[in-house]
Amino acid sequence: MTPHKNTRRAAALAAAAAMVVAGVQTASAAPAEHSANPTPAPRASERSVDLKAAQEQSAAAARELGLGGKEKLVVRDVIKDADGTVHTRYERTYEGLPVLGGDLVTHASKSGEIKSVDKASDARIAVATTVTSRKVAAGARKVIWARAGKPVLAFETVTEGVQKDGTPSRLHTITDAHTGKKLHQFEAIETGTGTSQYSGEVNLTTTKTGSGFELTDGDRGGHKTYDLEQGQSGTGKLFTDDDDTWGSGSNDDRQTAAVDAHYGAAVTWDFYKSELGRNGIAGDGKAAYSRVHYGDSYVNAFWDDSCFCMTYGDGEGNKKALTEIDVAGHEMSHGLTSHTANLEYSGESGGLNEATSDIFGTSVEFFADNKEDVGDYLIGEEIDIRGDGTPLRYMDKPSKDGNSLDAWQEGAGDVDVHYSSGIANHFFYLLAEGSGKKTINGVEYDSPTSDGSTVTGIGRDKAYKIWYKALTTYMTSTTDYQAAREATLKAADDLYGADGTEAKTVAAAWNAVNVK
Repeated sequence: MTPHKNTRRAAALAAAAAMVVAGVQTASAAPAEHSANPTPAPRASERSVDLKAAQEQSAAAARELGLGGKEKLVVRDVIKDADGTVHTRYERTYEGLPVLGGDLVTHASKSGEIKSVDKASDARIAVATTVTSRKVAAGARKVIWARAGKPVLAFETVTEGVQKDGTPSRLHTITDAHTGKKLHQFEAIETGTGTSQYSGEVNLTTTKTGSGFELTDGDRGGHKTYDLEQGQSGTGKLFTDDDDTWGSGSNDDRQTAAVDAHYGAAVTWDFYKSELGRNGIAGDGKAAYSRVHYGDSYVNAFWDDSCFCMTYGDGEGNKKALTEIDVAGHEMSHGLTSHTANLEYSGESGGLNEATSDIFGTSVEFFADNKEDVGDYLIGEEIDIRGDGTPLRYMDKPSKDGNSLDAWQEGAGDVDVHYSSGIANHFFYLLAEGSGKKTINGVEYDSPTSDGSTVTGIGRDKAYKIWYKALTTYMTSTTDYQAAREATLKAADDLYGADGTEAKTVAAAWNAVNVK
């Protein structure tokens, strides 16, 4: 089967990948020595070679880092900068057991010398014994828990079910292997041509078969779009069509939601590749897949890393599928996070996880340059999830939604991740556009600062390149807001120079949201 580009109408995207609310349902050039342009995406074969070479050197890296003899490093990713700097991301094991919170990133010169390291935990990884007399629950795995406090031997159990709003649940529970005390718990499901419902006429890349066409994008890693037919499990039925003209723009046509999802996945892929040099969400040239028509009147969308897929509900009364462009970009970006910093979906790191998807979902929407769904700093403005015409979230002043935080405060890590994300969303808006009143693409904004300062933005392109660099090379699973400030400052330094306007504005924007 060969890729086929449909030049007729195509669909928009309207989804709210886990982004859907908790609560809604009840420019100057870079200096010569720095490169702001993305490093070209490596071919899959090159990436495999880099990963293999890094793993072969992992024992030497462990010794250079002073790790104990019982610890081993497992390579997750390798990123090479234009100047030869190599960033290698590792998971860690201890006596063969996974260390949760043991991930780290080394930053080495072109010659191979490790210059610095970012760790999820600075604790020394060691336990008295990896043997316990406690009975292991069925399906549990033995781990070392190191994300908070002194590392301990623990069990991790995963309980599958359904959350109150109909979203699938994959609840991870960590318990002390000796006492049985619950240490931590987190949710792994991250909630948040055809004629499109939201984006008007768009081009789709499809695949010709012997009897017609199917929604398989051979130009972008083989992305496929399936119809769950209101089911809540399985892959679903691959969309097919006789004449390669998909959807009608009406929610009554089942293909319409598929057009939005398929188009959104394509635009997101193109954004990451052309703007950030990333070849697919996982960086390996392979596509995720999309499932539409999940459940009955399901008012949400979610990313599930276990299937490497995005799933979209049809909204209240099955009338407005959650497949808008920024929602699709949001969902796929959860996959990016899981394959890079792997920010834990709870506490401040969970807020940063959600914000990362909002930041890139918004960036994808601007990148799409779609006349029907223009770029803005409003999240999910087309899907009308509240039923009153307001967006799901606001980046210029997050508190306008009635729940989100404009700035960091004590206890921010105890706030629902969809609302603590407001801190980073506000930072990003200030970094890109600056404070005060302005009109962008016909939308009026008025962004305040917590310290009364005035921030002048550096432009959206520079802002998302700094965030991407920070996410992929400096953040870890436990990064909090203070560490995110440090990571973005390092990223701005790498891309534009330590004394540049960009780095100074990064600092100013964090100050303006009370992360100092």
